[in-house]
Amino acid sequence: MKTIYLDNNATTQPAPEVLDAMQPYLRDHFGNPSSVHGLGQRAAHAIDHAREQVASLIGAKPSQIVFTSGGTESNNLAIQGVLADGIGSRHLVTTAVEHPAVLEVCQHLADGGDAVTFARVDSQGRLDLDQFESEITERTALASVMWANNETGVISPIEEIARITSERGVPLHVDAVNAVGKVPIDLDRIPVDMLSVSAHKLHGPKGVGALFVRNSRLMRPLFFGGRQERDMRPGTENVAGIVGFGAAAQSAAEAMDTWPATARLRDRLEEGICRRVPIAQVNGDPLNRLPNTSNISFEALMAEAVLLSLSEQGVCASSGSACSSGSVEPSHVLAAMGIDRRHAHGAIRFSLSRYTTPDEIDATLEILPPIIERLARLMTA
Repeated sequence: MKTIYLDNNATTQPAPEVLDAMQPYLRDHFGNPSSVHGLGQRAAHAIDHAREQVASLIGAKPSQIVFTSGGTESNNLAIQGVLADGIGSRHLVTTAVEHPAVLEVCQHLADGGDAVTFARVDSQGRLDLDQFESEITERTALASVMWANNETGVISPIEEIARITSERGVPLHVDAVNAVGKVPIDLDRIPVDMLSVSAHKLHGPKGVGALFVRNSRLMRPLFFGGRQERDMRPGTENVAGIVGFGAAAQSAAEAMDTWPATARLRDRLEEGICRRVPIAQVNGDPLNRLPNTSNISFEALMAEAVLLSLSEQGVCASSGSACSSGSVEPSHVLAAMGIDRRHAHGAIRFSLSRYTTPDEIDATLEILPPIIERLARLMTA
């Protein structure tokens, strides 16, 4: 049975060029980049090159890139690093639809006595900009808003958000894990202060990410024990992973013009499902979203049953954030959008990649409708 992989917002298949780039650093060029001998310096130069590749993808300077273990660490480093001095303002503004890697950090800070405001979104997942702006006060130490939602693909108005925070003198962190490589990002033009990236979301390896930091004086490190990454993230670098990240970033930049074709495949999937399945409902902003993401609810069904049935026929999808799998509660994103529980419990996320083919979409459209029809009959039996 051929696998049809439509869960690319959870993770992506490493690109062939990424694996090729990594192999020498897993096998022959194994030196510690902090060592002064030839093997060590070869590794250090490879990290420098990868830093240039990642910086180029997002319109940054190489010196502004801090390599981490992934998006979750980048988010933690940004948010907690800004608030680590423990003095002055301790108010944070974020949104109700952030990834758990941001929401749980904010909740941790709130449990410790800090003030956290969760700005609301409308029924299509669009941020209420007026409320967001009104919540920023002279006490606000940081704002954190995702570039694009991992469950619905809805894109935030980052340029407008950055204008607001910049005018108020409030640092802005952006979780761009699901946006980088899918939409153009130019941090030379947009006044974002920190931005999180993860390699495995753009056909790179797992276990490596980056945090863009415009000005290192803005934040403090959370870990200690070495001078790596400009003292902001100590520890021996994951050289092979970083090299793979760099190759993935360069590949993503070169493939940016392929996303309109992927968006057409996503639309083809949505139109086919909605035409064949009367109880289907597309969630999120139909216009302003990632080109690869579709969130579709099936009224009165349970997402887990749909996903298991799809998996049995080789189709991989998900019900939302991979970091929240196993929860019996409906998605917090859909709840914040006001989606009723009869639809929210049956929400499936299909996320395509630049490698997804028309044949895979057509096959999914043959497989899914009978599954929904069978499960709907069981629910009413």
